[in-house]
Amino acid sequence: MDGEAGVLATALLCWVLSVGDGDSLKVRCPQAPHQRTLRLRVAEIDAPELRQAFGRRSRQALAALCQRQRAQVEIHEQDVYGRSVARVRCQGVDVAQAQVRAGMAWVAPGYARGDGDLQALERQARRQRTGLWAQARPTPPWVYRHRRSR
Repeated sequence: MDGEAGVLATALLCWVLSVGDGDSLKVRCPQAPHQRTLRLRVAEIDAPELRQAFGRRSRQALAALCQRQRAQVEIHEQDVYGRSVARVRCQGVDVAQAQVRAGMAWVAPGYARGDGDLQALERQARRQRTGLWAQARPTPPWVYRHRRSR
C-alpha cells in the first residue's frame, strides 16, 4: 500500500455524493484527513461502461443502493486513474456483491482477492440470465475499452 491507502486502511464512514457508473462513487469522508472528497472504484468488480449495453442500468442500480447514503469504505489501494480502490458497504450491503448478484457487473479478472462468494454470485447470475447476462454475448468492459482505444 502506498500513500493514501496506507493512511486510510481502516474503515471510514463516508457520505456518497454521486455515482459515476456501476463501479465508481464520489464520497466525502469526515474521518479522512481534511474531510476529503474521494473518488472511489469498488474493489474486485468491473461494471459496463456507460455507453455499453447495461451501462446506465448498472449505474442506476448502484445509485439506488448508495446515492446520498452513508457508506462504510475500506480503502485498499489507488488505481492508475488516482481513484481509491475500496470495499464499500451502503445500507449494510456489500456493493460488489450486490452489483454482481444483480448482473450489473463482472468479477474483475486479476483483481478479485480470492473472494469465492463473488465468483459464485456471478455464476448464479449467469445461470439465471440476470441483468447483463440476459444478453446473448455480453461484452466485458475491459474488452470494450480495449476495442475503443485502438
